[in-house]
Amino acid sequence: MSPEGTGAAGRKGAARNMAKRGGAAAGTGRQRPERSGPAGEVGRYRSRRERNLELPGEVLEELRQLAGPRGRLVEHRLLQAAQAYERDRYEEALRFLRPVVDEVRESPAVMELYGLTLYRLGRWRQAAKVLRQVSEETDSYDQYPVIADCERAQGRPSKVREIWEILRHEGVSREVLVEGRLVMAGALADQGDLEEAIALLAPSGRPRRHADLPMLREWYALADLYEAAGDLARARGLFARVAAEAPDLLDAPARLRAIR
Repeated sequence: MSPEGTGAAGRKGAARNMAKRGGAAAGTGRQRPERSGPAGEVGRYRSRRERNLELPGEVLEELRQLAGPRGRLVEHRLLQAAQAYERDRYEEALRFLRPVVDEVRESPAVMELYGLTLYRLGRWRQAAKVLRQVSEETDSYDQYPVIADCERAQGRPSKVREIWEILRHEGVSREVLVEGRLVMAGALADQGDLEEAIALLAPSGRPRRHADLPMLREWYALADLYEAAGDLARARGLFARVAAEAPDLLDAPARLRAIR
């Protein structure tokens, strides 16, 4: 796959398959690169498979076209980088990625993984710059929540809101919209506006027959906000629901026990 020959749709698919989205914080605390697992909830959220990563066929084809005779070596390094990333070894992933980026900077899939790795390492400005370029190249909003979290980390709440407004009106997938909403709520909480943050997430706290992972993350974040606002009864209720639905996924059971 070459950037010139496939068009935005093909490049978008390759990038999406190559690297998982960073995952917006499930709690209201910004993601911390030194911890593994979703921020604010002991561990980072993983939206795709963790092991036995294989490079998508379109990515392999792209690498071979862009790197020429060195395609196999670049492919091997990229696979090593992706595997290190999947195991939360982000410094190691970055070491493998740097020569790959130098070789095939035109690859959206490579640059997306590079941007996400920078994000995991807390290199907010660099990560946002790279992921914005990928988003423009692929005509995709998938990484906008991660970009928003980078802006939040740099203390730019107006930029976070700007991105949130784009996501609200662009018909993005529910998962991407949830991620953006979580980052926006976290930015509001950063500014001490717990009431607006709660209002943003409150509809997600309504009882549902079946709760999927995005919904559980919203419940967790809302419980976190209620606890911060001193509404311990509502916080307990939501932490209890998350703990009942997915006791091993988040640290809701521990958070529930900690509330007096």
